Amino acid sequence: MLAFCDGDAAAFETLFRRWAGPLLRYLERMLGEAGAAEELVQEAFLRVHRARASYRPEARFSSWLYRIGTNLALNELRRPARRAPHASVDGAEGEGVALPAAEEPGSDELVDARRGVRALDRALRELPERQRAALWLVAVEGHSYAEVAGSLEISEPAVKALVHRARTSLAAKLEAQDANGPRKEAS
Repeated sequence: MLAFCDGDAAAFETLFRRWAGPLLRYLERMLGEAGAAEELVQEAFLRVHRARASYRPEARFSSWLYRIGTNLALNELRRPARRAPHASVDGAEGEGVALPAAEEPGSDELVDARRGVRALDRALRELPERQRAALWLVAVEGHSYAEVAGSLEISEPAVKALVHRARTSLAAKLEAQDANGPRKEAS
């Protein structure tokens, strides 16, 4: 970022190539919609580009970028239109991942795996936004508690508490779903 601030346009491309993928995964998990997440990644990098003249390296670039992304995601989640999610056009969620022929599971295993993924996705979506953000940044993206604290503008103990509550809540929700048996999927 410092090189970009000094006028090196190629440095911005390098930042984008390095951070767009991880930020996209994070925003997809926060929003549950790939299209909206892609738009927010573009918006986040547009804001990075515009902030070139005023950028101050007080924290790691990644913490600053994820703070921008988190703010954008939280704003998007608060929009009234988000409260009525759209159904998938093709009716298939999470499909299209092909395994090599030698590793393809049986149909029962595949159905169970898809149910498990859907149950986890539902449970993640039901978490409060800040818990979901903290858990994703720590557990999936591999950020330290200090980095997440900077991204979410909270203390490290608060991050630890959010992650703990998120994990506890997820475990309870998944255990309850297992106890109640598989949920019927709407056709």
